[in-house]
Amino acid sequence: MALTLIKNIKIMFKTIFFLFFVLTSITAKAHQPDVSTTMLVEKENNVWILQISASLTAFQQEIRTHYAETPYKTPDEFRQMVLEHIKKNLTIRFNKEQEITLSAGIVKLGHETKVVFEVFGVPSNIKSVYVKNTAFKEIYKNQSALVLLKDGFEKEHFILNEANDHTLSLQVDNDEFLVMESDQSKFLTSRMLKSLIAVLILLFFSIFSIKKINSILRMDSR
Repeated sequence: MALTLIKNIKIMFKTIFFLFFVLTSITAKAHQPDVSTTMLVEKENNVWILQISASLTAFQQEIRTHYAETPYKTPDEFRQMVLEHIKKNLTIRFNKEQEITLSAGIVKLGHETKVVFEVFGVPSNIKSVYVKNTAFKEIYKNQSALVLLKDGFEKEHFILNEANDHTLSLQVDNDEFLVMESDQSKFLTSRMLKSLIAVLILLFFSIFSIKKINSILRMDSR
C-alpha cells in the first residue's frame, strides 16, 4: 500500500504541473489571430515608435470585414488598407488632451505581421497616457498586450481586451506607468478571474487527491 500511496502522490503533482502548463500556455500562445501586441517605445532625443504586431490571419480577417466592398488585389493595396485601418481604430493621448499624430507608416508582411509608425506629439514630461486600440475587436476573444518602454521607467505591460473596452488610462507615478483608479477594477477583475480559475482547479484536484490518499491510509490501518 505504501507504493500505491507514493504513486498517487506522484500522480497528484503531475496533474498540478500539467494544469499549470496548460494555463500558462493559453496566455503565451504566439501568432494566433486573437493575440496581438501594441508597443510604444521611446528612442533617443524623445523620438517615439509605435509597433503593432499580430498574425497575418488577424489583419486579413479585419481587412475582409471592413473593406468587403473594395477587396485588395495586390500586397501593396493590402498594406495601405492595414495602415488606414490602424489609424482609424487607434487613439493615443498624453496628459489628458494632447493627442499624437502618426507618420505614413510601413507594414512588414509575414506570419507575424508588423505595422510601424513614428509618433509625433509626445510630451517630454508625461503625466498620463490614454490608449484605445479597437483594430482587432471583431476577432473573438482578442486581447492585445500594451507595452510602454520609456527610458528610466519601469518595464510593464498591460492588456487591452473586451473587458476594458480595449482601452486603458495610465498615470505616471515615480517613473512607473500605473492603471488609473477608474480603470483599476476592470484591469484587476480580468487578471483576478484568471488567477481564481487556476487556483480553483488546482484546489479541486488537490482535495480529490488528498481524499484518495486518506482512503488508502484508512484501508492500510484496518
